[in-house]
Amino acid sequence: MELLSPAGNYEKFLTALQFGADAVYLAGQSFGLRAFAGNFSMHEIQNACAYAHKLGKKVYVTVNIVAKDEDFDGLDEYLQQLQDAKVDGVIVSDVGIISYIIKNFPALNVHVSTQANVTNLASAQFFADMGVKRIVLARELNINQIAAIANALKGRVEIECFVHGAMCISYSGRCLLSNYLAGRDANHGECVQACRWKYFIREQSREDELEVEEDERGTYFLNSKDLCMIRHLKDLQDAGVVSLKIEGRMKSSYYVACVTNAYRKALDMLPQQAGEEFVRELEKTSHRRFTTGFYFGEKDKEFRQSSTPVQTHEFVGVVKNCQNGVVTIEQRNFLQNGDEVEVLSPNASNFNKTFKILDIKNADGESIQKANVARMLFTCQCPLQLYEGDILRKRID
Repeated sequence: MELLSPAGNYEKFLTALQFGADAVYLAGQSFGLRAFAGNFSMHEIQNACAYAHKLGKKVYVTVNIVAKDEDFDGLDEYLQQLQDAKVDGVIVSDVGIISYIIKNFPALNVHVSTQANVTNLASAQFFADMGVKRIVLARELNINQIAAIANALKGRVEIECFVHGAMCISYSGRCLLSNYLAGRDANHGECVQACRWKYFIREQSREDELEVEEDERGTYFLNSKDLCMIRHLKDLQDAGVVSLKIEGRMKSSYYVACVTNAYRKALDMLPQQAGEEFVRELEKTSHRRFTTGFYFGEKDKEFRQSSTPVQTHEFVGVVKNCQNGVVTIEQRNFLQNGDEVEVLSPNASNFNKTFKILDIKNADGESIQKANVARMLFTCQCPLQLYEGDILRKRID
């Protein structure tokens, strides 16, 4: 199965490939549903495709707004540029844009977005008849329903499913809350994540608001836990899924590295299922409590949880160079002499190894006690042979 990772900007794109993604999905500066991610200029998309293809990997670009007539302005030029860049697929939700691409840009492979809400075989066959390459099924389907659709399609189109990350409380992401409450249209990439806000209810005849209590922090009844299917990849493979999608174009490079690396290792273990240690690895980056979503039939109410994310480790640095027992680090969070750090690396010999930060020196070679300036370069002693791009993290007390 293909491991498909998110990239909100070019740094995250490189991180995803370094830590084991087979393909990356990203957005240009138009027609995508993550308007507030860094996103990619057309020049960056061209460079990303060229670089990924050298590695035998793929790039998919989102064109997944829910379109109005005026949104077709500039679409021709944009699609032609994507086709010229040799993107491996465009992820589209609007049936009008899907039809338009298939008719006018046949060299572009169309992937039907989860926003199209494909929940049944008739819908899947409709898109297959149109000539799409892949369908990203709605997140509301269970594993048996996915298997039935994949089996009936008999390989006419590829099946992709989400395996990790934030879930919308709306139907596969088609949400009006942001537009209604904040005037920012989620279906045009401007979501304010209103579902993460804290809500109250009020009885009609009362003036005061009553919090609905579930635990000491209250009830976040529009808030979902994060999806995590790392222990069930064989089930997805048996169901006929060919691409495993990680959510998170708005997340950090550290998140992309940590989650991609864990799923890469779990995929490489198949048919053996990943164990609890993989879940602990995923808990080292920011997340809400995990759920398997709709895959195995849990009830909707079990998805709700507090809006506050948690994590066991924090991202503190990126390795820039390592020679003769001295490592050069770009700081990403506070570090001081004596701190113990853990290595996140695609290199198996270094993964999860630890060492203590000792003998910190700044870029001028002066001894300092702490690295407390954002993105400052410093050196310290290191007993490991680290590699450029390795990530350092520190346990949160």
